[in-house]
Amino acid sequence: MKHKFIHIICFTLLVAGLTACTSGSKKTAEQRYTFNNILDIAYTPDTLHRCYGWFTDAGSWMGFTLPEKAQWVNGFCGPFSLDMFRRQWMAQSAVTVDFAGNASASFIPDSTCYFPGELYMSAHSDAGSITQRLNFADASTALLRIESDKAEDLLLTGSQWGKDVTVTVEQNSVIARHPSGESVTVTFTPDVTLSRTENNYTALVHSPRYPVHVAISFFTSEKEMTAGLQNIPTLLNNPGKALQANAERWEGYLTKILRKDMKPEYDRIAVKAVTTLISNWRTHRGGLLHEGIVPSHAVGYFVGFWAWDSWRFSAGTAKFDPELAKNNIRAMFDYQQPDGMVIDCIYTDPSENNARDSKPPLVCWAVDEIFTHTGDTAFVAEMYPQLLSYYKWWYEKRDHNRNGMCEYGATDGTLEAAAWESGMDNAIRFDNAVMLKNDRADDAWSMDQESVDLNAYLALECKLLKKFAGLLNVAFDGPDYSDKVADYFFDKQLNFFFDRRLKDGSFIEEPGCEAYTPLWTQIATQSQVDSMLPILQDPAKFSTYIPFPTIAADNPKYNPRGYWRGPIWLDQTYFAIRGLRNYGYHKLADEYTLQVFDRLNGLKEGAPIHENYGTHTGERLKAPHFSWSSSHLLMMYDDYGK
Repeated sequence: MKHKFIHIICFTLLVAGLTACTSGSKKTAEQRYTFNNILDIAYTPDTLHRCYGWFTDAGSWMGFTLPEKAQWVNGFCGPFSLDMFRRQWMAQSAVTVDFAGNASASFIPDSTCYFPGELYMSAHSDAGSITQRLNFADASTALLRIESDKAEDLLLTGSQWGKDVTVTVEQNSVIARHPSGESVTVTFTPDVTLSRTENNYTALVHSPRYPVHVAISFFTSEKEMTAGLQNIPTLLNNPGKALQANAERWEGYLTKILRKDMKPEYDRIAVKAVTTLISNWRTHRGGLLHEGIVPSHAVGYFVGFWAWDSWRFSAGTAKFDPELAKNNIRAMFDYQQPDGMVIDCIYTDPSENNARDSKPPLVCWAVDEIFTHTGDTAFVAEMYPQLLSYYKWWYEKRDHNRNGMCEYGATDGTLEAAAWESGMDNAIRFDNAVMLKNDRADDAWSMDQESVDLNAYLALECKLLKKFAGLLNVAFDGPDYSDKVADYFFDKQLNFFFDRRLKDGSFIEEPGCEAYTPLWTQIATQSQVDSMLPILQDPAKFSTYIPFPTIAADNPKYNPRGYWRGPIWLDQTYFAIRGLRNYGYHKLADEYTLQVFDRLNGLKEGAPIHENYGTHTGERLKAPHFSWSSSHLLMMYDDYGK
């Protein structure tokens, strides 16, 4: 934990044009207030579905944005329903704030800010200034805090409720119902005069004693709403308890991940990564039986749990939220098949789950990271039988010629699903692959090539399963080919690791990121790594502006926007950098780490962390607010200088 704390001084009178952010606290030692505008999420909704990122926390399925200053609304925008199958603004703003005698006057924005775990906004009119803050109390409810420099009555109302939303007033709550069963509730303290006006409400706060607290909740069913509303009076009677818990949770996150010896701009990257991971946290819902982390809340098709994504997220969060990391793993194993297979991805609607393929096996690594940070042998014991079953599945269903070297494959015999199983959907190394039926089961198919990354992962899984077996004092009875993998896949002529064809054992000589994996898993020999170095350090191939692309940059098939055919994926860049560090190239690893930190577009500013990046430009590509990029940035930050 850093020993220097920044005390935020809250001004009492805001003036037009002020651009600096403040927490609004009188005094605070919270580290989060040193990271103002950690992400730019300003957006005033003008369509039913569009946006590019939200403020969301605590596993919630709702999100908010800050209003754009050019399209000001004097309230936080939202909530937005974040599920893949129900993505809609429930309101432009469920709560806007005005002075009761100020109906014809407009507010001029002063400042807006996204701190980790908190939104802040301030604005003024001729009648006075109003500041607002929003924090999540739990997965269902966000707590709005309102303050002003005037003791005048306040008038609160909703703005532009979403399509098909019906608003009613019941006791101290406004209930905005959608035909899907989802609802938003806005709950006030009993002293507030609440009334319904057409399909909206007004809430009059008489002679307010600041701060004024309002609970904004989101529920997925009438039953959930009925139960959830029973907890709101307790929250509003003692809002400080929930706010303190929120502050302590975020302080805990930052204390656990921040180093004392890093530059502030690199601390900011780490905090942005944590903020991104937490914004992608979703509590259990429907077919998702445990909480977990989605790849990106900002992109509808990424609102589910994927296997190797989840392993990365769990490894990344183990240090600062190990319980979330554990549950993310449990969520995927809720759908483990009888033969041991862990399926590709799962959703709130289980009919959409994909069991045509698995994903690369990294789960023992994630469990080991959790054990490293917690010493929780009970969790290891809980997971061990399932981990071992999954490990054995690869050799049972994905080893075509039974030589101990596995292939990516599919349950349905399609190359599409087999490429998905690799995690590298359109990788150049698979351009000429064909599918082969395995003789052990009707649902067992393999590509006609053995993959170096898959077998390197399996070697690490084997090593860790043996470690877990030792911890639990049980015998490890799985296959072990780990000492054969490095030599089997290393081409001594080209000094590089490649996949091999089943038909003749020839190497698929398309130098790519799969070769980083033996370095990361530490199965390569020192001499192999030393001989690879000229290729890895070649600026025309892998030592590019952003280092370690998915394919050598001088490959004729290289495509700068080709998904797995050229761009930078930060997991692969991390594997390469950590791999170099593993073999003694610490200075080189640090140099490459700083190239990532200093050159990725917007990384040290307010831009979101993206799915992938331009190899020669650092430009942001594909999905924003991306979890696995965030996990691996945290790992690079933690490894630097070590």
